[in-house]
Amino acid sequence: MSEQTGNYLTNPSDSTRYEILKKAFTNAGRPEDFENVVELLNPPPDITSYAAPGAYRNLKVGIIGAGLAGLSAAFELRKIGAEITLYDAIEDRIGGRVYTYYFDQSRRYYGEFGPMRIPMSHGTTWHYINLLHLNTISTTSPFPNNFIYVHNTRIRRDRDGNNITKYLYPLFNLADYQESFPWSELSDYAFDSVLLSLNPDIRRELLQILPAYSPEYSFYLNNSIREILEMRGLSQEAINLIASTDSLTGGLLNTSYGESLQELYSMDFLNTYRIDGGMINLPCAFYNSLISHNPREYDIAPDLLGNVNIKLGHDITGIYQNSSDSKVILRYNNTYTTNMYEEFDYVICTIPFSTLREVDIKPFFSNQKMQAIRELFYSDSFKAAFFCNRRFWEENAAYGNMNGGISFTDLPIQSILYPSDHIHCTKPSSCSPLEPGVLVSSYNVNQDSIRVANQSKSRQFSLVKRNVEEVHGLPENFLDSIVKDHKNVDWNQQQWFRGAFAVDLPGQKINFAHTILEPEYNNHVFFAGEHTSVKHGWMQGSLYSGMLAANTLAMNL
Repeated sequence: MSEQTGNYLTNPSDSTRYEILKKAFTNAGRPEDFENVVELLNPPPDITSYAAPGAYRNLKVGIIGAGLAGLSAAFELRKIGAEITLYDAIEDRIGGRVYTYYFDQSRRYYGEFGPMRIPMSHGTTWHYINLLHLNTISTTSPFPNNFIYVHNTRIRRDRDGNNITKYLYPLFNLADYQESFPWSELSDYAFDSVLLSLNPDIRRELLQILPAYSPEYSFYLNNSIREILEMRGLSQEAINLIASTDSLTGGLLNTSYGESLQELYSMDFLNTYRIDGGMINLPCAFYNSLISHNPREYDIAPDLLGNVNIKLGHDITGIYQNSSDSKVILRYNNTYTTNMYEEFDYVICTIPFSTLREVDIKPFFSNQKMQAIRELFYSDSFKAAFFCNRRFWEENAAYGNMNGGISFTDLPIQSILYPSDHIHCTKPSSCSPLEPGVLVSSYNVNQDSIRVANQSKSRQFSLVKRNVEEVHGLPENFLDSIVKDHKNVDWNQQQWFRGAFAVDLPGQKINFAHTILEPEYNNHVFFAGEHTSVKHGWMQGSLYSGMLAANTLAMNL
């Protein structure tokens, strides 16, 4: 990894991240949140605070799922000498929903079908990025100049939303008092002002999993985004305007308002970063470390480290408690054999509840845990990537002049993301629009994902092309000669996921979050994964939960 410096564009140091975050929190009128957010999102204490290095050489631990939660749990448990078996149902890749697809053999042009961004505040993610010596690059474009295409009207996004006020307000039948609010004030009233109305101690609860929450916070957890906007006096026309111009929020209007609050609280969309060469480099770095007999990432003698056996193409079909000695038995299949069994002292389950739902569990976990497994909501997401023979979006034309960023639309694709690899070019000749590039041509969530995905592949491809052309004001079929390759992923239809990310419906954090984290089988089965965290859908949630599960296991030894 190149040296970290104060330059925020690549490999920001912790001090640089903190400096930028502190300024942002101050500018937002809540400087007191800086230390709270940093504390709550930084890694938990190291596992060696609870167990000495190499102290549990004969401890046999099974981990279900080789996504980031499973990988981080294995990485931590290895420090105390545990013998770890890591199972994953997918045979040909590692990393779970971290999914980078390369369109060329040199791995220069790729699309991200899972996580795409690393927020500055996500301290546990940065902990592992730095530890595993990965390079990062800012995805924040200084001049994105992206589109909003709503109500058959195309405008350019601007920082203050003046174009929304001028050109889109007249298209919606807003109440007189709503028309008088500029877009920036209307948007703040819908979300930011609610956050500021909570005192700092209550705001901490946004990033905590507790047995109970304050009445003030519980009110927002128990109501959907739509319901809170209605209670704040916004008309359906105003809600339609908000949902159309921020289509990813619009796709989740019926989910808990608390989900929006916690992302605002930690400024998850401020100065985001990507991993150079693809997000898949994070799970791959974990993998390389875990199979190494002398990994450089540990400040522990190699002979004290535990061993990790990674079994890909192995799907867990049963979790059982051995009543005679409290050990846990896993039943699994692989490509060649079915109904095999292995016994462990402890198990960490990291797979989504959407797939745990069909695993045979005997005896049942607690009633409330089983209820959470049945009911926890997962949003779908449909992502499409176009490998284009030229970057039409960067061309000096009415349909172009964009470099990085995201366009929003009320069409089924919901949003378009532009590659950030040309943002920081110092030589224009090395960043020509004539160079090929990968466009995330559709990133949508929930209902629109289901509707777009439930068509033939050819219809999906055609629909996305036509939507992108419409957003950009391009003639029909313009993209037919430009898109040289493409790939789609619909997460509902991925066999081992059946959903893109967990997202709470009203009341689900109150009813389930604490229960989901509770160990089962007399503290012999533990749980991790983004669905067990306060950061649904982010790598932060997976990584932190994996560390926490490993720590909790160690504390029970």
